[in-house]
Amino acid sequence: MRITHHPDISILMTCAAGSQPEVLCAVIASHLSVCPSCMSEVGRLEKIGVALFDELDPKPLTSKVPLPAANAGDAQKKGWSYSDRSQGDVPPPLTGVIGPRLDDIDWRLLAAGVWHFPIPLSPAAKGDLRLVKMSPGSELLNCGHKGEGLALVLRGKCRDKLNSLCPGDFADREEGSDCLIVADKALGCTLLIASEHELQIVPSPIQIRCPAG
Repeated sequence: MRITHHPDISILMTCAAGSQPEVLCAVIASHLSVCPSCMSEVGRLEKIGVALFDELDPKPLTSKVPLPAANAGDAQKKGWSYSDRSQGDVPPPLTGVIGPRLDDIDWRLLAAGVWHFPIPLSPAAKGDLRLVKMSPGSELLNCGHKGEGLALVLRGKCRDKLNSLCPGDFADREEGSDCLIVADKALGCTLLIASEHELQIVPSPIQIRCPAG
C-alpha cells in the first residue's frame, strides 16, 4: 500500500541531527523503516550535517543516540514492509521492546471498542509512547497538550480532521490542539502514538462519518 503522508522536512532534519526525544524518535524511526523516500531524505540531510560538522572542533557526546533511530536504517535495508506479515506487523525499531506481532500484545481496555498498550521507555526518557487499537467505526479524542505529538498508522485505516490515513502514514499536530481519530468502519485501526507529555486520550462524544474503505 502506498504511503501518502510523511513527516515534513523540519522533523526529518531533527531526526538527522539525532536531537529528537525518545518518544518522538520511536514514531519517526518506525516510519523510516517502511518509507524509502523519507529514509533517503534523512540520509541526504545526514551527509549535509557531516559536511558541516567537519568544519567544527570535535567534542565528546553527552548522550547516546536513541535506540529506535539507530535501528531504523537497518530495518529499511532489510526490506521490511507492512505487507510482509511473515516478519510480523510491529515496526522493527520497536520489536525489541514489544515483540514482532500486534496480535500477541497484552492489550488493555481503555474504553468501549478501544484498547491501548503503553510502551516502556528508557529510565531517563520523558513523554508518552503507546499503541492504540480501535474497533471498526470507533472514535477517539486525543486532547490538546503541551509539546509535540506524533502518530503512525500500523494496521487498518482511520481518519483525522484533515486526512484519511493508511498503514505507514504519518500524522502530527500542533501544540495544544485536539485531534479526533475515527477508525475505518470495515477495518478498524491500530496506531503508534507519541507525545512529549502524558497523553490524554478519551472516547469522543463527537460523531462524524468515516469514509468507506
